[in-house]
Amino acid sequence: MPDFNPGRDEVEDIAAMKREGDLSRFLRAQIRDANARRTTPAKPAPPPNPPGYRPGTWPSGTGPPAAPPQQHSPADWQQAVDEYREWLLATDHPELDHPTTQRQQCGCPACTPRRT
Repeated sequence: MPDFNPGRDEVEDIAAMKREGDLSRFLRAQIRDANARRTTPAKPAPPPNPPGYRPGTWPSGTGPPAAPPQQHSPADWQQAVDEYREWLLATDHPELDHPTTQRQQCGCPACTPRRT
């Protein structure tokens, strides 16, 4: 749409259209003409759906993907938990007594308290 820099005559014409009630019709016509000159190409029609197509379902003969294989067996998890419990019982842990010490904090905003 071209730039609109009205001169004195155009301002008077717009004022007259406003008084007569034609301004909205004029503006709609301007918009309609601009939309008609649009250069975007029309979208191609989508391909037709195959026979028996039901929207929202998996295609015939297929289904959702299988669950990913389990990385660790339950025995592996139990062994890791047991080792962690042994470590907790066998070692002195001063960081557990004072969790806000700098040794326990990693420096991220969640671990570092705000200083005001």
